[in-house]
Amino acid sequence: MTQRATKRPETFQKPAHWTDAPPPQPQAPAKQQDPDGLSPTRYGDWVQKGIAIDF
Repeated sequence: MTQRATKRPETFQKPAHWTDAPPPQPQAPAKQQDPDGLSPTRYGDWVQKGIAIDF
């Protein structure tokens, strides 16, 4: 079995777009009012041509 490298080669240079900063924390999505009433994505039904379908 081949040994896995645990260090980068000494000739490795980090690309300019790499950063050592931690990733930003996710933010909660903004609450939005549904103008048509109950959201089909929340309740699992879609209405097509007057027929509610589940998929």
